[in-house]
Amino acid sequence: MKLYIKYMVSLRCKLMVKLELEKLGIEYTSLELGMIEIKENIQKEQLQQLKQNLAVSGLELLEDKKSILIDRIKNVIIEMIHVSEEVPKVNYSEFISEKLGYDYTYLSNLFSEVKGVTIQHFIIKHKIEKAKELILYDELNLTEIAYRLHYSSVAHLSNQFKKVTGHTPSYYKKLGKKRKGNLENL
Repeated sequence: MKLYIKYMVSLRCKLMVKLELEKLGIEYTSLELGMIEIKENIQKEQLQQLKQNLAVSGLELLEDKKSILIDRIKNVIIEMIHVSEEVPKVNYSEFISEKLGYDYTYLSNLFSEVKGVTIQHFIIKHKIEKAKELILYDELNLTEIAYRLHYSSVAHLSNQFKKVTGHTPSYYKKLGKKRKGNLENL
């Protein structure tokens, strides 16, 4: 039996869900971002208690098939951009389609209908957030960041970055250093 959880997007969320499952004595075979595979069917009372316990932490047990699929799409994208160290060898549409076992056109249309933005726009927003994080860490240069985030060039990354944030990556980096300096002077 598989259960899908909305807003489960980090390792901290996984740990919290694991603790809740253990507290309720629910055995599972797999625990991934957004999904738990339960060993055997659980009682309605346990399921209801799990739902309530997760809600306290801001997580939501999904039951609607469309919501489950949308959340799975989001989790694949988040894992691909924020968690995975490797760049997918295929383009994003193929990667998402293969990972979820659905035709990309179907996934794309459903996502746009429900979320009001395209999958591509969602990916771009997350890539720029990851780029901001990597810029502030100051461990990689822009060429390395562009490669890691699957951009064809630094110029492509810079153009998208400016479109989304209103700033160039170098200006954003200066802002981050300025803020850090101000905090250190407190």
